[in-house]
Amino acid sequence: MKHSTFAAILLFLASAVGALTAAWLYIRRREKELDEYEQLLFSEDFAEEPASAEEVAMAEEAPMAEESAEATEQE
Repeated sequence: MKHSTFAAILLFLASAVGALTAAWLYIRRREKELDEYEQLLFSEDFAEEPASAEEVAMAEEAPMAEESAEATEQE
């Protein structure tokens, strides 16, 4: 086998190993990012159901009703 053929095969194998390593590192990094996102998405902080529109409206009206009652008492 010629030295140039051996060098070409060696360079081809080195480039293939480099490409596979780069792909593996990229996939590993993306999996870490997805794990972090999944942890945020399904963490206990967000385990509660979101409040319905009626519950939000009632929660906003309660302080307003207290303020108007206090204003009426002061007059």
